[in-house]
Amino acid sequence: MFEKGLWNLRYVVILSVILSILASITLFMIGSWDIIYSIIFQNPLFNSEITNNNDLLFKIISSIDLFLIGIVLLIFGFGVYELFISEIDFAKDKFTNSTLKINSLDQLKNKIIKVIIIVLIVKFFEKILKLTPSFTTSIDILYFGISILSICIGYYLINRK
Repeated sequence: MFEKGLWNLRYVVILSVILSILASITLFMIGSWDIIYSIIFQNPLFNSEITNNNDLLFKIISSIDLFLIGIVLLIFGFGVYELFISEIDFAKDKFTNSTLKINSLDQLKNKIIKVIIIVLIVKFFEKILKLTPSFTTSIDILYFGISILSICIGYYLINRK
């Protein structure tokens, strides 16, 4: 009886599944709203007072960041459900190689880490967009190029098999 109760305690993770999926949906909605708002109100095509595209670009890049974090939460929610509760029968035959198909905790961790690294790259790009107007010397551009090269090398090293 104790073991049965202990085994049934695994259902407590449903709380994390539901909340991570709700948070994911929320981030998708906020990101979508930010893009729609930016296209309408921060677009130089629709607003003649705006002469710079950087605000529009910055807001869209920030929204992509929200989408990526939403994807992390979605992967986490599906992965925890499949690992602790049950395989999702509907997806078993239709999506055999899906990103949401998780077979082990290490696989879940690796998928989440890869998306988080992409989030960090997007965040870096976002920061560079803010700093671009202050690039005044050629050494600034050189540092910018070196930082992009180091990100590319790091991403390559993480993804090689």
